[in-house]
Amino acid sequence: MPIPDDVTGDEIDKDVRQELMSLPKTLAEDVARNLVMVAKLIDEDPEKAYAYSRIALRLASRVAAVREAAGFAAYATQKYAEALAEFRAARRMTGTVDLWPVMADCERGLGRPERALAMAGEPEVQKLDKAGQVEMRLVAAGARRDMGQLDAAIVTLQSPELASNSIQPWTARLRYAYADALLAAGREGEAREWFAKALESDKEGTTDASDRLAELDGVEFVDAIEETEESEDLEETEGAENDDRSDDDTDDVDGDGTGR
Repeated sequence: MPIPDDVTGDEIDKDVRQELMSLPKTLAEDVARNLVMVAKLIDEDPEKAYAYSRIALRLASRVAAVREAAGFAAYATQKYAEALAEFRAARRMTGTVDLWPVMADCERGLGRPERALAMAGEPEVQKLDKAGQVEMRLVAAGARRDMGQLDAAIVTLQSPELASNSIQPWTARLRYAYADALLAAGREGEAREWFAKALESDKEGTTDASDRLAELDGVEFVDAIEETEESEDLEETEGAENDDRSDDDTDDVDGDGTGR
């Protein structure tokens, strides 16, 4: 697949660049450029990101960063079995537990929430940093919901991190998940309160908390483009009707212009 000329490969993280130093220089550059494309496209066009990740994987399957990138690209395109295999390979190569939460979420994607829940109770979770532990909590709560255990999902999300007034990178998502679980359980008043808290902490716009709040408040948004198109359609219809009336009037007029 073509890669824009302005993508040099130097944009990648220094730790990844360090890993790629085990490869011949030209090969390392090719892999790096493909990894940059994966990172650039994974949110806006995950299918293309996946395609670039497969190229990087073909070129350097023994590099942990490549396996990890391939895993995230597969995860973004809901290829959960493939993602899980890549994450497991990356974990074997690095020996770290950083990917444990997303591996558990792959189990959910494969329709195995009980496995995800079991992973939430493994010793690996204690080795995660705070962000990883919060992520694991979110996955465990999701697994509870998958199994129809709404009350247990709510309890799972109740934590010091949820109660804290400190705004962290995970705060908005944690509050949002809690609000969503409350709403699913029919606790609308509490859900509204927590959607508002999620919105307050969501400086990056990572959730649709504002839309959820509006729905709870009964606010309906009208798409400006659709409204314009409807107005144009109405004008065209009225114009056609006016033309028809003009034709009818003309037909009623005799050759002498008197209308009799």
